[in-house]
Amino acid sequence: MDRIIEIAQNNRHLAVNHGFMTVSEDGQEIGRVPIDQIGAVIANAHGLTYSNNLLVRLADQCAPLVVCGANHVPVSVVLPLESHHLQGDIITAQAALKPAALNRFWKEIIRAKLTQQAAVLTACGTVDTPLRYMAKQVKNGDPENLEGQGAKYYFQSLFGKDFRRDRGQSGINAMLNYGYTILRSAVIRSIVAAGLHPSLGIHHCNQYNAMRLADDLMEPFRPLVDFCVYRLPNKSDTVTTEIKQRLVAVLSCTAQTSKGSCEINYLIENLAVSLAKCALGETDKLDLPPTMTDMDLWGL
Repeated sequence: MDRIIEIAQNNRHLAVNHGFMTVSEDGQEIGRVPIDQIGAVIANAHGLTYSNNLLVRLADQCAPLVVCGANHVPVSVVLPLESHHLQGDIITAQAALKPAALNRFWKEIIRAKLTQQAAVLTACGTVDTPLRYMAKQVKNGDPENLEGQGAKYYFQSLFGKDFRRDRGQSGINAMLNYGYTILRSAVIRSIVAAGLHPSLGIHHCNQYNAMRLADDLMEPFRPLVDFCVYRLPNKSDTVTTEIKQRLVAVLSCTAQTSKGSCEINYLIENLAVSLAKCALGETDKLDLPPTMTDMDLWGL
């Protein structure tokens, strides 16, 4: 699996040396990682500096540099300008997708998300019937916002009646932020590698969000992060190193598919590629991940 590298200590310098990304402090190298093994770099500290050569090599690798602000929330992503030999044609076709097709894709995504959330509640011994019912009722474009209705029931069932999803809060919310950041970076990389443009979303349309498509395609995978946070033995107000390691490990979960055992990264790539094929007219259906109930919650 491509490695997610987080830089969490202040005043580090990142550079390239003979095929490795090096990390230095006060001019002294303190660590290195082979660049061809890097899937993304998470910059989650103050005073970081980067060499231009490193940014070029990460772009060649289609590995995003995700810059985080307060409470582990991404504020910037550095992406390659060219990443696929048919990128121009794919983006043109992506931009030309009709609203009817986008609304149908969104219905499929939300149905998959609600079904995955129901599987999580089942694994946690909580009633999942409302979510399974909602999943069957989702219409094209989700005009009734069943996603939002389901989220309220889901999070309160998972983390307690007093829990509110708030990206600015600490504790469980901060853990979810970190897990979603890891997941989002993997989705962004797959989007770019598939020749798609991350700003051309399916449903998300916030004018200040340059990663709308990433936020669309990550929806069916979010429950994996939720379940991982739920199962953490020692929750705290801060996201400790141990918690980060557990959340990063979500990307190494495997699912049994018709093609055998596949890691989550592979499933994310399949979803992005299937959208590119839909845009080009090669298929009309997204390749969504299998339901977690069929996989013992993907080994979490």
